Amino acid sequence: MIEPDRFFATVGQAPNAHRLECERYAASTPGLPTIVMLHEGLGSVSMWRDFPAQVADATGAEVLVYSRYGYGKSTPCTTHPVGDRYMHREALEVLPELLDTLGIDKPVLLGHSDGGSIALIHAGGAGRPVAGVITLAAHVFNEDVCVASIEQAKTAFETTDLKDKLGRYHDDPESTFWLWNQAWLAPSFRHWNIEEYLHRITCPAMVIQGEDDEYGTQAQVEAITSQVAGEVEGCILPACRHSPHRDQTENVLNFIRGFMERPDISG
Repeated sequence: MIEPDRFFATVGQAPNAHRLECERYAASTPGLPTIVMLHEGLGSVSMWRDFPAQVADATGAEVLVYSRYGYGKSTPCTTHPVGDRYMHREALEVLPELLDTLGIDKPVLLGHSDGGSIALIHAGGAGRPVAGVITLAAHVFNEDVCVASIEQAKTAFETTDLKDKLGRYHDDPESTFWLWNQAWLAPSFRHWNIEEYLHRITCPAMVIQGEDDEYGTQAQVEAITSQVAGEVEGCILPACRHSPHRDQTENVLNFIRGFMERPDISG
């Protein structure tokens, strides 16, 4: 398997500059766009495990994966910078700066859960070229099933060893958990909705979700596939929950490989 280059990238201006933990896998096939992987609400570089390396091996493309501010080994934060608009900030401010810092132009965005939502906001709202978007269990609006699962996560964090488990992946697991959990459970977040960005997405898109996703219904897939302006494919995977890349790894890798082989992506 390809070994990544591990480094920290600095984004933002002093006194608000922060370092982002990054891993970058070199391309083995020239001419393909870089795949930028955007992690879930409690994710990080290490929580992807070996999936970025598998994506790089399967596609031949360069792959960048990074931990957002407050996650993994990136600079910790104690207060959420923008409350229930944290995904907008990531998509429209941080991600563009990171891409410019690393010299990445016209990427394919591959996002899981919150990362999928960030990919959609960026593709539809940043005014920058995007070669394609692949989402795994993305949300475009809040649902009761999502709130219920996040409330269950809160109980688990308070009553089980979940904090210790998250500590394997984050330097400050308590801060990481509460920034995510409190944002999603805030009353204002019940009305969170990013569908306004979908009709502005003109690049190819692939929308993947597990049939048994405990954080969202198939209404998410239907909303995305019916409103994205570019060519879009929806994939519902049976025997699959909120993490398709773990529950159905080979299927997801095959979908990603096929997406990257499209003439409008590879050519």
